[in-house]
Amino acid sequence: MRKYLTISAWLVVFVVAFGLSCRKKPPTEGEPEQPEPNVPGQIETKAVEPKEVVEAPADKVAVTVNGVDITENELEAEIKQMAVRMPPAYLEQNKERIRQQILDKMITMRLLDEKIKAAKIVVTEEEVLDQIKEIASRQGLSVDDFKAMLLTRGTNFDEWKQQMQFERRVQFQKLLDVEMADQLNVTENEANNYYSANTKRFETPEQVRASHILIKPDTTSPNADPNEAKAKALAKAQDLLKQIKEEADFATLAKATGGYPSAPKGGDLGFFGRGRMVPAFDKVAFTLKVNEVSDIVETRFGYHIIKVTDRKEASVKTFEQAKDEIIKMLKQKKQGELVTKYIESLKAQAKIVYPPGKKPLPTPSRTPPRTPPRTPSRTPPRMPPRQ
Repeated sequence: MRKYLTISAWLVVFVVAFGLSCRKKPPTEGEPEQPEPNVPGQIETKAVEPKEVVEAPADKVAVTVNGVDITENELEAEIKQMAVRMPPAYLEQNKERIRQQILDKMITMRLLDEKIKAAKIVVTEEEVLDQIKEIASRQGLSVDDFKAMLLTRGTNFDEWKQQMQFERRVQFQKLLDVEMADQLNVTENEANNYYSANTKRFETPEQVRASHILIKPDTTSPNADPNEAKAKALAKAQDLLKQIKEEADFATLAKATGGYPSAPKGGDLGFFGRGRMVPAFDKVAFTLKVNEVSDIVETRFGYHIIKVTDRKEASVKTFEQAKDEIIKMLKQKKQGELVTKYIESLKAQAKIVYPPGKKPLPTPSRTPPRTPPRTPSRTPPRMPPRQ
């Protein structure tokens, strides 16, 4: 069963207020798939400025919430930020619906900010750091290693930290903890019922833990000869393999090679089951013994040297082993449902006034439009699980 993590109030609120979630980019290059190397809030490095996003008159009001205006300029700034992730054609086709969803999110944020201010919620720098540590730990990284991984993806840590608005995240969570504390209880009987109905989710297939060194042919130059680039990459991989056989440290070489997401972790991919890697990689990884190093393995991503560091046989978690994470997951589910009701109650009690003729028409469904594919970026994506 996948590890359930604490749901960020920020994420819950965002999904409730604005249904457009950000799907992961379709992977095209990088390294074999590993346990989720997700980087929340990853910054796109190539923005698309849609033609339909234009500056609005500074004094034009989009909506007034409890006597405070949200202007068209503020709204357009939010649309521009979201437009980075949307192809212009998609934005044009859904612009009115997207506009209202973003405005609805802004109204929600304004109401929550009012509650936070009234509750005098304070966030310390230590609490912000704890949030960052939690995100880094999901990748099995220290904060310093996490910063290095962000750099390999073309993302500046300080910019990412600012975009993620960690102080607001903690504020929202503290507010919801106060508002919902007595409604999030999950009994052991509820957890046991869930376990009995979902036993297969607690089955773990055979897994190996492996590290790898990846040498990718350098074809960045438009005049590069692909065959020559492959030959150079292979020669470099052969030299590294020779160093490993002469007892050079595998992790040190992986870090020094760099250029792929697991390099800062010494090439560690964590545990993975069969079928998670591209076929050639997968086949070799599951034939190696613990601490055994492979010969050079070629995939469409380059040349790999693989070292298996651990192995787990297929198993099934008992209820006692799974109980804590089930309770955590059920609490998260309850919180998601309660957040929806809480936000709806805030809106029902608020004085929300639209300018004449600007009040949105009721929609037949809360279902958001399908999320479009992201526009291309220079951020290195993940490698697909199989060819």
